[in-house]
Amino acid sequence: MATAPPAARRAADSARRRTSASIVLRSVLEHGPVARSTIARLTGLSPASVTEHCAQLGALGLIREAAVPRQSKGAGRPHIPVDLDTSRFVVGGVHVAVHYTTVALLDLRGRVIAERRLLHDAGTEPGRALANAADGLGALLAQADNRTPLGIGVAAGGWVDRDAGTLVEHGLLGWRDVAVREVIGAHTGLPVHVDGHARALVEGERLFGRARGSRSVLHLFVGNVVDAAFATHDQVHHGPRSQAGAIAHLPLEGGTEPCACGRTGCLQVELSERTLCRRARERGVISTANPMHVVRAAAEGSPVAVGLLMERARMVGRAAGLLLDVLNPETVVITEAGVLYRDDCLRAVREAVGEGRSALVVPSSFPDCVLAVAGGSVALDVLYRDPLGVSAI
Repeated sequence: MATAPPAARRAADSARRRTSASIVLRSVLEHGPVARSTIARLTGLSPASVTEHCAQLGALGLIREAAVPRQSKGAGRPHIPVDLDTSRFVVGGVHVAVHYTTVALLDLRGRVIAERRLLHDAGTEPGRALANAADGLGALLAQADNRTPLGIGVAAGGWVDRDAGTLVEHGLLGWRDVAVREVIGAHTGLPVHVDGHARALVEGERLFGRARGSRSVLHLFVGNVVDAAFATHDQVHHGPRSQAGAIAHLPLEGGTEPCACGRTGCLQVELSERTLCRRARERGVISTANPMHVVRAAAEGSPVAVGLLMERARMVGRAAGLLLDVLNPETVVITEAGVLYRDDCLRAVREAVGEGRSALVVPSSFPDCVLAVAGGSVALDVLYRDPLGVSAI
């Protein structure tokens, strides 16, 4: 039987080591502080392998022994647990929206430790907007208590080509073929990773949120841009050139909004925050283009605002039902303003999805920092998939 050439064997061995290290780090994320023996039992890796990888991850500064050892019931060295070291490193997160860009710093547990919103007051010309984002991150890092940045994740709506690091098309911003990775990288000198915000939030939910442990997850993002992402068996589906998740022009039953494509009732025009705010202005509820002002008006007792949010929630439920019929995931995560802050909107979504499937639907785990988490999760996903490549993240 022919044997693989040495170079191929070395590559295969390296891939196995990186995969095992990823499994160990994910186990520490999920269970830490956790004993090495427990990691071995949970993962099926050998105790020797777990010990080796913990030493590697410790040398990289990603994990450390917990300050207080667990009590040992027998003789010998106590089982000192290991945990993530969240004091040394951060990742930068950038989320590019229609009216503003969010910049943030996150620790290794995906917790936002600093965040800033940058309005597009100077316009949305790509070079200027991205340079402004890089400057905003720099300002946050200057106040980050000497934490070392591992890299930057950038998330945006529209068509984002992850492999190329480009925003291929964002109709509402008017961006075409913007080399996001190149521009942000040139301004910061840090590794940059780019993805669509729905896919980024799937990764965030799987690492740090309610979808942890789910074998399949659907995420529906409803903002000014409406898109979706689907993950199964630890992999997010991207499709050729990362075009998966483009649902803007799926028809929605009962829709009345005319779309630029020539049809009526497409998901994006029907559900977008622009449509919600325009309807709210027409009804005298708000005078702005901020959907949170509609949520606030509803909280202050405006029946018109409540009605608008409930109508939108029912339509979101119909959209989720369409995707459920096709993909049949274990968990459906909804990011939408009404669902994030109102139980009645979440109930309306679940009712529209259908009684037999309503328990599958949950709101985003990050209601107060969803855009920051979207950006940071792009970089953190890279870290948790290949922690031994931390120097190159």
